[in-house]
Parts: sequence; structure tokens; C-alpha cells
Amino acid sequence: MDASQNTTGIGGSGGNGTLVPQTNDTTGSAAVDDPKQNLNQVINSIQKTLGLIHQLYLTVSSFNAASQLPLLQRLNALVMELDNMAKLSEKCNIQVPMEVFNLIDDGKNPDEFTRDVINSCIAKNQITKGKTDTFKSLRKHLLEELEQTFPDEVESYRDIRAASAAETKRLAQAQSTLPNGDVKVKPEL
Repeated sequence: MDASQNTTGIGGSGGNGTLVPQTNDTTGSAAVDDPKQNLNQVINSIQKTLGLIHQLYLTVSSFNAASQLPLLQRLNALVMELDNMAKLSEKCNIQVPMEVFNLIDDGKNPDEFTRDVINSCIAKNQITKGKTDTFKSLRKHLLEELEQTFPDEVESYRDIRAASAAETKRLAQAQSTLPNGDVKVKPEL
């Protein structure tokens, strides 16, 4: 178990109540640039920083002359962890919309932004679905009218459409081959 997986607490504690700084070992995993692992390392660093800030708060709130050395050690540990967090965050490419920061600054829950975006997408999806259904209905109506007037031409049109659809489906399946040889297949609705 490495230092980043320490479950006994943030940082370590010496026998006299002083903080023994622990660092996240990123040198062993420097060869691997897994975005999920990088994000987990930043999250662990944030949690460790919060723990160090809490320890610092406890030290400052009960400060006396004897606690000056532990205070300095905790300050140094906090600075080291903030530096470590900055280095780890350079490996993460996370983009947060400014609206989320504005909501946080206004004291609101950032989940409201997510809810609003999802509701907006649902509304746009319903509008698009309505347009699609309308065009399908128009196409069906036009084919019915054309079939009454030009039955031979409509039959020829349907044969051409069926052949074109089969060719398009064959090309799509040929292009959707995965590197391991499997084929991505979309279920027909």
C-alpha cells in the first residue's frame, strides 16, 4: 500500500503529536498517463490538503509557545501538498463551464447547472423529434398520393430505395469493425 492509499488518516502522526508529512508517490506511476488515475491522484491530494488544513486549524486554535514547532511543520506539510497538488493537476485536463463557478460564487448548488443543461437538451430533443415525425408523416402521405397517381414509378422508387439502404447498411457495417475484429451493431428500432 503506497502513501496515497493510506486509510489511517491524512498525513502521519509522530509520537509527540507532530505531523510527519507524507507525499503521494507519483514517480512510480509517471510512465502511465491514465486520465482517471491522474484525476484520482488530484482528488486524493485535495482530500489530504483538507485534512492538513483541519490539523492546522486545530493547532492554531489551541496555540501556545510549545506548539510553535508543530505549527511550522504543519504549515510546511501544507505548502508541500499544495505544490504536489499543482504538479498533479497539470496532468489533468478538466474543463469546467464558467456558469458552474458563477453558481458556486452565488452560493447555489452546481447541480442546478447540470439540471438546466439536461432539461434544455430534453426540450431540444423533443422539438427535433417532433420535426422528424412531421417529415416522416409528410413522406408517408406523399408516397400514398404518388402511389395512387404513379403506381409503377413508386414501385421502382421503392426498389431503388431498398437496394440503396442495403448498400448503405453493408458499408456501415464494414466501417464499424473494431480493432479486435468485433463488429459494432446498432439495434434496429
